[in-house]
Amino acid sequence: MKRLTLADCFDPDGERFGIPTYPWRYAPDDLATRRQLRIRGLRPGGQDVAAQILRPRRRREPLTAYLYRVDLARPVRPMTPARWAALAKANAARRLCPECGTDAGYVIPPTLGICVTCAYPEEQRAA
Repeated sequence: MKRLTLADCFDPDGERFGIPTYPWRYAPDDLATRRQLRIRGLRPGGQDVAAQILRPRRRREPLTAYLYRVDLARPVRPMTPARWAALAKANAARRLCPECGTDAGYVIPPTLGICVTCAYPEEQRAA
């Protein structure tokens, strides 16, 4: 694999990559990533990706960030009481141990699938 340089990432016409491509930190001001839109209180709002940013790395594929047009972005939808309730219910379910049925007091690790007390009972008895 040929190593990508900063100059290789500059393709504002989209001839090489299919969409306009800019090097890291060189994108136009009228384009923003999802995180940058969110900081401004906006969301992509169903629009297609307008461009991308590539950041070359050694011995690995370049990092890619997709850009959206700021003028087409829509305001973030406000959280309603029903959405807050649904989020609280989902977070409570992540804390509930399926083995013992108690609230663990923390989000149960997906690698264990059960609370730490149920996963390692012999270590809990020793303590």
